[in-house]
Amino acid sequence: MKVDFSKYMDGLIPVIIQDAVSNKVLMLGFMNEEALAKSQAEKRITFYSRSRRRLWTKGETSGNFLLIKEIIPDCDNDTLLIKAVPAGPACHTGTDTCFNETNSSFSLKKLEEIIGDRKDNPSASSYTTSLFEKGISKIAQKVGEEAVELVIESTGNDEVRFLNEAADLMYHYLVLLQAKKHQLDDVVKVLAERHQ
Repeated sequence: MKVDFSKYMDGLIPVIIQDAVSNKVLMLGFMNEEALAKSQAEKRITFYSRSRRRLWTKGETSGNFLLIKEIIPDCDNDTLLIKAVPAGPACHTGTDTCFNETNSSFSLKKLEEIIGDRKDNPSASSYTTSLFEKGISKIAQKVGEEAVELVIESTGNDEVRFLNEAADLMYHYLVLLQAKKHQLDDVVKVLAERHQ
């Protein structure tokens, strides 16, 4: 990755931090070459603090680190977008973002991660773990049962029950994908290929 630190602001470039799961913009900071190198080496975001005139790792006092997933330079190579996973509020005021927005990072991707964790780290009290222990045939059977229940609810007028059955089907479908060693992204790729 080639970044041009010479264009403006005394060798500093703007860095936009985005939640890697929710895609919410968390904050804006600045980096010099040293801050970028440290961030890449440690996989945690380090800025150059203009007020302190030194490197500053986000979370060094609060513990609310920003864990790097991806660094993307813009088209001119003088601004960075960093996709990160926050280990707490991104703002020093205690809010989720520096723009006073709520960052709800629950998504299908997050649910998929939770399901994968239950598969890799079984827990006796986990329903998800119990599904994996029963095997693919039982998981596939549950997907079929939930699909039938969703079809039945779709013919009625109870929207709450319909949405609950849709959620049950989606959950069990994600469990089946994990059991088959696939991710939702694999299915999205197939759909994208069909769309072309």
